[in-house]
Amino acid sequence: MNKLSPEDGRGESLRHGWRSAGARARALAAGLLATVAVTSFAPSSGAAATPASTAGSAVSASLQSLPSLEVPPYMGTWYQVALFPNVFQRQCVSDTTATYRQLPDGTVEVLNRCRTAEGRTDDATGSARPTGTLSGSTLAPAQLKVSFLPAWLRWLPVGWGAYWVIQLADDGRYAVISEPSRQYLWILSRQPRLASADEAAIRARLAQQGFSDLSKLQMHRHADVPAAAKP
Repeated sequence: MNKLSPEDGRGESLRHGWRSAGARARALAAGLLATVAVTSFAPSSGAAATPASTAGSAVSASLQSLPSLEVPPYMGTWYQVALFPNVFQRQCVSDTTATYRQLPDGTVEVLNRCRTAEGRTDDATGSARPTGTLSGSTLAPAQLKVSFLPAWLRWLPVGWGAYWVIQLADDGRYAVISEPSRQYLWILSRQPRLASADEAAIRARLAQQGFSDLSKLQMHRHADVPAAAKP
């Protein structure tokens, strides 16, 4: 969890930095290069959004996160049920989860885990910090920055990516995460499968939020859920 400003290096952050222990040095080099590449086209938080492509349509407004987020109920394990595919998770073919744990200093420990095509479990531990104001248990607005760089490198001004909660079900059963440019998108659920009605509601709201090409949205598989259990 935690979302950060794109100008800080959105690529290495919420892009769910997956790392296997044996490739740490290679991943670090790739991650630092990724932050440079991403910041070359990432708009600042206050930048205008890209026009919504359809003829005659108005320019879509800047993306907004939720005005506030109650942090404690948001902690725990979430299943990734859909996403805009990205290079940072290309090795993850199924069973992707994110587990969040708030620490005494107000930051959030992030544990991302997935299954690769070879059947291995790949995981990455990162840190999220509030971008908005954390008052008691309430974060306002619902914006964080996240990094999967090694702890000893997190002081750098790069390697942090924006994590904005832009939708959250009333009962917290699903959440939708993005960032100011709308290039990255994740749908998280407390269950491995998203109900059809919830998917339809999320898509309708995303269209209202200026996501003009939802054909990119890819559902994510959780192998331990039998097909009969799909809604």
